Amino acid sequence: MTGITTHVLDTSTGRPAAGVHVLLQGLSGSGWESVEQGTTDSDGRLKTLMTDAPHPGAYRLVFDTRNYFEARGVTGFYPEVIITFEVTAGEGHYHVPLLLSPFGYTTYRGS
Repeated sequence: MTGITTHVLDTSTGRPAAGVHVLLQGLSGSGWESVEQGTTDSDGRLKTLMTDAPHPGAYRLVFDTRNYFEARGVTGFYPEVIITFEVTAGEGHYHVPLLLSPFGYTTYRGS
């Protein structure tokens, strides 16, 4: 598998976070540029965000947490979560999960 994928779990419910809009951006000389976007599936996964091996450089995932929580009648503290990470040469796949709750989040490099 190559590319960039993500998985969002809502730790406040113990369930996958379906319907979270995610924007992938890459850093260029003129700032952050949109690369791809999508919405998490019923399992909280977004496998098709980037299916080719990413070029080395800085990337970030922007998660629209405001709309996710508002759709569930929940008031959250973070309207969006931005995870910035570095892609290095020779690495073909990056999996960046997000563990989410209304008042906190955690991330890590997955496999």
